[in-house]
Amino acid sequence: MDQAALETQLGLLISNWEDEVVEFKRAGEAFSSGKLGQYVSALANEANLRGRTRGWLVFGVDNESRTVVGTPYKEDLERLQADKMQVLNGTVSFTFRDIHVLQHAGGRVILFEVPAAPRGMPIAWNGHYYGRAGESLVALGQDKLDEIRGQTLATDWTAQIVEGASLDDLDSDALSQARERFASKHANLDVASWPDAAFLDRARVTIDGGITRTALLLLGKATSAWRLNPHPAEITWNLTGEERAYEHFGPPFLLATSRLFAKIRNIQVRLLPANELLAHEVAKYDQKVVLEALHNCIAHQDYARNARVVVTEHPDRLVFENMGNFYEGKPEDYVSGDKRPPRYRNPFLAQAMTELNMIDHMGYGIHDIYQRQRKRFFPLPDFDLQTDDMVRLTIHGRIVDPAYSRLLMQRTGLDLVDVLALDRVQKGLPITDDAIKHLRRNKLIEGRKPKFHVSAQVAAATSTMADYVRTRAQDDEFYAKLLKDYLAGAGTASRQEINLLLLNKLSDALTTEQKLKKVANLLTKFRRQGLIVNTGPRAAPQWQLAE
Repeated sequence: MDQAALETQLGLLISNWEDEVVEFKRAGEAFSSGKLGQYVSALANEANLRGRTRGWLVFGVDNESRTVVGTPYKEDLERLQADKMQVLNGTVSFTFRDIHVLQHAGGRVILFEVPAAPRGMPIAWNGHYYGRAGESLVALGQDKLDEIRGQTLATDWTAQIVEGASLDDLDSDALSQARERFASKHANLDVASWPDAAFLDRARVTIDGGITRTALLLLGKATSAWRLNPHPAEITWNLTGEERAYEHFGPPFLLATSRLFAKIRNIQVRLLPANELLAHEVAKYDQKVVLEALHNCIAHQDYARNARVVVTEHPDRLVFENMGNFYEGKPEDYVSGDKRPPRYRNPFLAQAMTELNMIDHMGYGIHDIYQRQRKRFFPLPDFDLQTDDMVRLTIHGRIVDPAYSRLLMQRTGLDLVDVLALDRVQKGLPITDDAIKHLRRNKLIEGRKPKFHVSAQVAAATSTMADYVRTRAQDDEFYAKLLKDYLAGAGTASRQEINLLLLNKLSDALTTEQKLKKVANLLTKFRRQGLIVNTGPRAAPQWQLAE
């Protein structure tokens, strides 16, 4: 807009005065980015609910006298435009349509033009939804939140028929496995005698013979994924750490999830219970836990966001990411197994995945993940909903606190509520005062708030614990500190001296050859990071700290 158009727009806004989609502020230089983000969330959501295309946040107008008074807010244009990036980061891919500056006779006025929230997609600021009650900024009510989300229920993306698609676009191996899965769920039906078209309709994958997006996602040939464009039907496995690798997996997702699981480094981990000579060996990751998490990502992904599901494998954990906020309630609501989701983001896809035994339709999935991790004596999963419109789930593949695992081994009858609280204790996370009192009363924790730890009474540091620690690998930072401390005192060290320093600190689960290779890899890593340098010949290196 030019200055004349901006002045006309400002006059219209002032004449109509404030409602839920317009907010006036004097706005001094110190107006916070946090408050700015809250108003963007509120105005975008209220504009959506009232059928408006935009809302307005206006700086430089007095709220009481309705007169232009001017504002000193970010007079540098580059600093003002930086607000776009700050809001973009806090709301995830949503920001101002534009930021207008009007040089009014009464002073400088800034008009933030806020587009309405997209249909079915309420806008949050740093994970919280805001709205307006008259002129006041408030949390967006559940009724308003449901109203925005409900705007897309009648147009489930996964239920739409794909024009031009046919049975020829479906993968024969996936179709065969789908029959087996459906037959195992419905043992009383003669599934084998059904034609493909009849089976797919009965399994809720197609609609009256029409190939749906669900059918292409779950059973489609890789060469037919283009029919879903521009929505990327893809799951990415990303390995990070000392080794780096990645691979993309497209349809059919019914087969792709097991193929992805096969890429994960799933070594055996040794656990030593108290007063036992033999270690328990368990897989680093439970296949059912990983597949349940991955299938949940597929079922609840917001495909309209044009994003892929990402599984990142770290040395000690798996992180699952899918677009779309947590659709019903909070993750902790489902841990006990008592909550039933009243609806799904992708109801047609969820129903098909249920029929094919990929997910549970009654809300038990999260409960089962927690219980399986508990029974394996591993830390419980962590959900991260801090990033708006994304769910991030972490599945741990290493022991955080050996005392916690030993406690689970010794007291398998612990209530799940206690296990959840103890899990937070071992991770250094806060717990409620009621939980503190309960755990203290049962002599499960000790220490002072906030630094609690599992009670020595149940963790009893015995020789078996020392054996356990020797079998457990440490982070590379641990070895880096040992080496830096040694070189700080000795000045230089040969490879033989470094071997003497580190070999007995490495996991006893490794062979001698594996330990030597690990030390070599550590030296290469620390050299590349600029921590150490070799001042000797290649055949007889002399290592010292980099200056």
